[in-house]
Amino acid sequence: VRHVKEERNFHIFYQLLAGGSDQLLRGLKLERDCRRYGYLGREDPSLPGVDDAANFRAVQDAMMVIGFSPAEVQALLEVAAVVLKLGNVELGSQFEASGMESCSIQDTRAVREICELIGLPESVLEKALCSRTVEAKREKVVTGLSVAQGCYGRDALAKNIYNRLFNWLVNRINASIKVGVERRKVMGVLDIYGFEIFQDNSFEQFVINYCNEKLQQIFILMTLKEEQEEYVREGIQWTPVDFFDNSIICSLIEDSKAGILAMLDEECLRPGVVTEETFLAKLNQVCASHKHYESRATQNARHVMDTSLASSCFRVHHYAGKVTYNVTGFVEKNNDLLFRDLSQAMWKARHELLRSLFPEGDPQKASLRRPPTAGSQFKASIATLMKNLYSKNPNYIRWCIKPNDNKEPGVFTDGLVQMQVRYLGLLENVRVRRAGYAYRQGYEPCLERYKMLCKQTWPKWKGDARDGVQALLTDLHIPPAELAYGRSKIFIRTPRTLFDLEDRRRLRMADLASLIQATYRGWRCRTHYQQMRKSQIVISAWFRGQHRKRFEQMKRSALLIQAWVRGWKTRKEYKKYFRSGASATLANFIYRRLVSRDPPSAEGRTTGWKPPKAGAEPLKGLGHGAWALSPLGDAGSCPAPGQGLADSGSRGWEWDMGPVPSGGRWLLSGPRAGTG
Repeated sequence: VRHVKEERNFHIFYQLLAGGSDQLLRGLKLERDCRRYGYLGREDPSLPGVDDAANFRAVQDAMMVIGFSPAEVQALLEVAAVVLKLGNVELGSQFEASGMESCSIQDTRAVREICELIGLPESVLEKALCSRTVEAKREKVVTGLSVAQGCYGRDALAKNIYNRLFNWLVNRINASIKVGVERRKVMGVLDIYGFEIFQDNSFEQFVINYCNEKLQQIFILMTLKEEQEEYVREGIQWTPVDFFDNSIICSLIEDSKAGILAMLDEECLRPGVVTEETFLAKLNQVCASHKHYESRATQNARHVMDTSLASSCFRVHHYAGKVTYNVTGFVEKNNDLLFRDLSQAMWKARHELLRSLFPEGDPQKASLRRPPTAGSQFKASIATLMKNLYSKNPNYIRWCIKPNDNKEPGVFTDGLVQMQVRYLGLLENVRVRRAGYAYRQGYEPCLERYKMLCKQTWPKWKGDARDGVQALLTDLHIPPAELAYGRSKIFIRTPRTLFDLEDRRRLRMADLASLIQATYRGWRCRTHYQQMRKSQIVISAWFRGQHRKRFEQMKRSALLIQAWVRGWKTRKEYKKYFRSGASATLANFIYRRLVSRDPPSAEGRTTGWKPPKAGAEPLKGLGHGAWALSPLGDAGSCPAPGQGLADSGSRGWEWDMGPVPSGGRWLLSGPRAGTG
């Protein structure tokens, strides 16, 4: 709700106003000009090189990729618009009938638009912003809020909505990308505030610097302190480096009884009039003897004159330096309570997403128990974070240094950079690293990583791993001053030596890769050749087999054709032969039949016999042929056409054979009358 001058608020607000379409902004009751919104500072928000419209489109695309539905995206943007418009709700003072001063809504437009977005009656939100219900046992008392209290409630509502929306968004993303199996390895990124020292430091800077103290503590324990302890465990000789252990500062802030946060909670919870002055007085009473705490009262007790420390301030000597905090607003910001009326009003809204963010607003689940303070919540979050970090293997990036306050490239403010280097504890870290060894690793992993650099250890070392590492580094001519052999690890002093080992390994790996590639290519070519050779043999055998089958088929076909042709030719020749001798054979056959027996006659032997009409012509021809071939005559003695044949024998046949083959006829007739 308030941010540093020349700094922007959350990016999503500027992206929404710059990249949202006119239709979208119209539906969200928003205007494109950022200077119309109180939470955005009412100043020019543009940054050189930053395209908010393109970034908004990227955010929309990212939500779609994650799996957000269009309805979810719209609901999320509506809640963000509600946060923006809450900053435009103006409260003014008025006097009630009883003469008590209370607050009221000056311009109802912002409230009306908010209620239209979330589906809430306007009167419900106005009442929640301007009054508060106090419950004591079974009694409820509604009291009006002052303008300051109303503004506090309005800002608390905006912060709660945005905070809960952000948590909902994180949970929604985690639900979309989570794996179905149990997690065994986790990789996370922790992005925290830097150490903050402003001209006027309040509660926000106090808790941020407390977080940095805790991170510095874990950094000391897990790097600097553990580094020196490891050298002692491994029996390595080195020069110890003194460093500041900030556990005493963490105890000053978080101690459950005498800590600053504990006393702040105690002041917020105790009955009676509680002010920042009573809180500071209690700090001066409890922490007066602490060497890292300082205030005007402790200075007076020590007879120290320091006009730079105001009477409403106290000073903590952090590991990075002294920071002066103004107690004004500590009690109010630590309470940071969201009035129950506002929670219940949000729960009554018809907006599903917004309603789900305030489950405590349900009257059936309402509790009279006071919610935890902001300081105790922050302390619990830090404890959870530390527990998580201790269980992991953290790697630190501590070189995020702000070069200047004007956001200009290539400009370094010496005092600002020096302060950040000192506050980040980089000097202690560098001193420990320079006095110690940059690289350490167990003998087994080290030998496994660099064994290809030495013929004695490649491809496998059969002896003790430490002896193998020693033989390897000796063969590589590494100076003994760069090495230290611990009980279970090898230590290398400078990064240059490590980089040299890595360069040699990279070149050797390239050679081995070339050897593997050549071996693989040779194997692949041989395998391909053998496969091709086998395939050629199979193909040749198949080809020859197919040709043999085809040849056999052609041979059988040729024999069949030859046999058919020979048969056809033989039949043709036989027909000629048959036709040439068939007539004579048939005539001879008929002749012999006729000679061997008398032909039948219906008239008896006194009349001549005549062949039937149907067979007259063929019989005439056959008779001529038979006569020519018979032993009774030859062709020259054949009777002329029309001439009969008289047999002087006892049979007395007379033949009329009809025409001779040259065109005459032979007539065959029975015996003449009067013959024997």
